[in-house]
Amino acid sequence: MHSESQYYIMFGPDICGFGNNRLQVILYHQGKYHENNKTLKCRINKDTHLYTLIIRPNATYEVKIDNEKVTTGGLEDDWDFLPPRKIKDPYARKPRKWDERLQIEDPEDKKPEDWEDSEFIPDPEAKKPDDWNEAMDGVWEGPLIPNVKYKGQWKPRIIDNPNYQGEWIHPEIDNPKYKPDPTICHYYNISVLGLDLWQVKSGSIFDNFLLTNDEEFAEEVGNKTWGLRKDVEQQWRELYEEMEKKKEAEEAKKKREKQRARQEDIWGLDEEDEEDNEEDSEEEPDEKPKQEDGADRAFLGKKEARFDQKDEL
Repeated sequence: MHSESQYYIMFGPDICGFGNNRLQVILYHQGKYHENNKTLKCRINKDTHLYTLIIRPNATYEVKIDNEKVTTGGLEDDWDFLPPRKIKDPYARKPRKWDERLQIEDPEDKKPEDWEDSEFIPDPEAKKPDDWNEAMDGVWEGPLIPNVKYKGQWKPRIIDNPNYQGEWIHPEIDNPKYKPDPTICHYYNISVLGLDLWQVKSGSIFDNFLLTNDEEFAEEVGNKTWGLRKDVEQQWRELYEEMEKKKEAEEAKKKREKQRARQEDIWGLDEEDEEDNEEDSEEEPDEKPKQEDGADRAFLGKKEARFDQKDEL
């Protein structure tokens, strides 16, 4: 098999990064691959899970995760195998006078005569300067001041629309292109089960694939395989995570202790230790020959002693 191999059914989890988390159910029909119209989510925790797809002869299906029903429906309804049964009437048009407004402004509401909707007004105490020349300076306009009687922009009150007719719904008719196909869920000569794997993170495991026409048997097998291991697996995972947390805490503690030791050494103690080490290294050349001579003699003495012991034996 290869990437261009034809298949009938693709089923399984599709997890890619943080944005793509989908349970794929892709079915083949009349030379095309069709995805499920529903958005099915798979489990993304660290435990293993059991995925089950059931396709029934009456053109219905069911999806289970961990032997619990996730979704069910009809193949024609949830896949675009066939043209829709109903379409919008191409000759129907919404009437011009159809009123879909739920609320409207009250046509009888009028703005009061004393309503002040100007936020700023000319200063009544300001006077044009005596030396103002309109030919040179233009038309004089007095400065503006805040209007103490300002009440904001006036709007008529909102009332329920007495002529409201509701949202107009486009009428539908039978689709002349629709023809039922009783073979959409029939597949013949299924003899190969393939795995399409795109793995970017280690740790994924999978086993126990089952193809059968017995729903009860499939559920029983799942309970006797995955069902027996799930609790033990969860316990081991929790224990491992606890050990990893302790390990990280110990490493963080050691790191903090090292940083604290460096921060406490503010008097240059390391420099004095380096100077002492340098003085000791200068004196070492004179003592090395003596130490080497003493070591050689001790070594030779041991060899001689061993040789004498052998002779005595």
